[in-house]
Amino acid sequence: MAIESIIDVLEQLQAAHVEMLDLGAQKKTAVVTNKVDTLITLINQESKLLKRIELIEQQRLRAVHQFLEERGIKSKLNLTITELARLVFDTNEKRRLFQAQVSLTDVLQEVKHLNEVNQQLIKQSISYIDFFIETMSFHAESEATYQNPAEKPYGIARSGLFDTRG
Repeated sequence: MAIESIIDVLEQLQAAHVEMLDLGAQKKTAVVTNKVDTLITLINQESKLLKRIELIEQQRLRAVHQFLEERGIKSKLNLTITELARLVFDTNEKRRLFQAQVSLTDVLQEVKHLNEVNQQLIKQSISYIDFFIETMSFHAESEATYQNPAEKPYGIARSGLFDTRG
């Protein structure tokens, strides 16, 4: 029956997103420990997984359309699980459909939260790098090494960044 294939596809999507969650956790560790090579590898794995999720999503759409056709509905609408459940009359199948929906929704929420955390970590890393570069490039190279203040030319011998001579 087509409802079984919808439930199977939802379970496949849930499993793929669990893998995405695992990769996200590994990416978080790689960002925190500053392992760029590991991060690049994980991003490549994530891209492959995203392609696989797209294929599973296409299977889900086909299964939904097949289910609708079995019910005599010729529409190509993209129905939600709640709307599909109205067309399922077996209580066991309806329960399994809702369980698959809840499991997938929970995993998607976790992936979303982890992605937000990873984005914040990457933004912090970039702002630290920008700050470090600005700090290092702010002073001229001659000021990066020690010079005796008595040997400095006139006008440069002040100790701070601001001219307080008035």
